[in-house]
Amino acid sequence: MDSKKSDLPGYAILDTAKGYITVELFKDSSPEVVDQFLDLCQRGHFNGMLFRHVIKHYVIQAGDSDKLGAVEDWTLKGKQYSQLDTSLKHEAFMLGTSKVKHDKKEFELFITTAPIPDLNEKLIVFGKVIKGEDIVQEIEEVDTDEHYRPKSSIGIRSVNLKQSI
Repeated sequence: MDSKKSDLPGYAILDTAKGYITVELFKDSSPEVVDQFLDLCQRGHFNGMLFRHVIKHYVIQAGDSDKLGAVEDWTLKGKQYSQLDTSLKHEAFMLGTSKVKHDKKEFELFITTAPIPDLNEKLIVFGKVIKGEDIVQEIEEVDTDEHYRPKSSIGIRSVNLKQSI
């Protein structure tokens, strides 16, 4: 591991309306995505972002869209989707992004709540929940409308980055 990569925070703590979710970031397998995520965290991009899409036994998603991004929409720092690492599997409690474009406001987050093999090689995973699985499950259990939108607002208050836990 090069020294620059080892200096980057390896953990993110999401302070949500329901409690804290601690995520280990995959700096080695998804460095470009982690780098953009860290940059956005430092800018406060996720502060106040709402969970807008909650499907039991599937995913909780925070961001401005109700849909997971299309594979062909993915670019990151000039790299097309086909150049990004999609080898990590969508097991339960994985952190990923549904849209990664040059437009930073399009960066959204999802956390899987069950294994979802149909997303493997389609969406990029860049972290894993290591503490706060109960909080993810609590968010997963909120009442939603017929479009899987939570009936009450639940959001990310802030994201705190840590070198180690």
